[in-house]
Amino acid sequence: MIDIFVRNWNGIQSKHIYTRIGGLVAALILISALSHTSLKAQWLPDWRAEEYVQRGIEQVYNYELDSARVSFQKVVDMHPEHPGGHFFVSMIDWMNILVNIEDESLDDKFFTQLETVIDLSDKILKKRSHDISALFFKGGAIGFRGRLRAHRGSWVRAANDGRRALPIVRRAESLSPDNADILLGKGIYNYYAAVIPEMFSWVRPFMIFFPSGDKEEGLDQLRRASQEARYAGIEASYFLMQILYFNEKKYREGFEISQKLHEQFPGNPLFQRYYGRFCVALGRWDEAYKTFLSVAERFEEGRNGYTVTAAREAQYYIAQYLFNNNYLKEALDHYSSVLEYSKQLQSDVQSGFLILSTLRKGMIYDALEEREKALAYYRQVRSMDDYQGSRALADRYMQTPYSRGSTVREVKPNKLSP
Repeated sequence: MIDIFVRNWNGIQSKHIYTRIGGLVAALILISALSHTSLKAQWLPDWRAEEYVQRGIEQVYNYELDSARVSFQKVVDMHPEHPGGHFFVSMIDWMNILVNIEDESLDDKFFTQLETVIDLSDKILKKRSHDISALFFKGGAIGFRGRLRAHRGSWVRAANDGRRALPIVRRAESLSPDNADILLGKGIYNYYAAVIPEMFSWVRPFMIFFPSGDKEEGLDQLRRASQEARYAGIEASYFLMQILYFNEKKYREGFEISQKLHEQFPGNPLFQRYYGRFCVALGRWDEAYKTFLSVAERFEEGRNGYTVTAAREAQYYIAQYLFNNNYLKEALDHYSSVLEYSKQLQSDVQSGFLILSTLRKGMIYDALEEREKALAYYRQVRSMDDYQGSRALADRYMQTPYSRGSTVREVKPNKLSP
């Protein structure tokens, strides 16, 4: 079956891509600040700050955010007037925003933190206009601000932030043109500068203000960065993984990246969910089932980063696995959880998870020969947005009951195998 998550995101693909416009260079600025051994002292005040930042970055990727905050705060305490520590502290809240992007409660705090970074950088630049460290952290703050603005639909302000940050990419390349870490920012830019005008013709007139891109070159640069970069390898892998999933549909290559990231950082909810999605896309349903069971269990345990959004996705794939294997009564319970979590999210847009879970419940009740219940769910589907032909299917099953065509299993499968 085609991955529902892929199709569910197609409806908001423009939001996903425009996020890249506003924050196109944000990841470059973050990583390039630590990207060359011989220049470390220019980015951070001393080797002790470097150690704390390295430790904090590892902790952020493994979603050990409390520990990361301690590591980064030590840099702030040691050098309160330097923007570096403040910048990395802000990245903790960025990670929290990223795993629950519908929640805007941290936005103001994040913007305030970025303004602190910009202000501290400006104070340095007034004294030393060519201070590379201040330029990098200021550019990074502007880039992440633009990225969040794009998420929130403030396209003009996001694009303006991207325009302000873009010269830093050029400056970084001139400083270290052969640095593999620099390939992260170049790859992101080359890819999206080529793809966005192809997908949205009305964007093309605005792209005259930006350098042209090259899609294949961008992909190659990201691949190289993921394999060769000293500091940007993980971030490059993450960006490449998203592109392969959402845009390129190269699931086999993306699966290998997601597997590596999930094994290296088992506590990261984003990496775990991507691994599960690639398993689904490749038909590795046993592994997908195990993965999303773990996501659901971690949500129930209250683990950081395992949000209602993550739980809904997990419940959908668990239900789909059970449905595919004829454990219909068990699948029914998990589809019901999808509907319950969808209510909790209170989204203005009816998601594919909600619509198709409602349809699937009707189909299961038909298979269980409970026709009136099935009809009630089909009617609900017909009142919802049409999603990938969902209304037509509901109409069909209202006329002719859905038939499973095989025996319904009564025993819940083991967590490790069907």
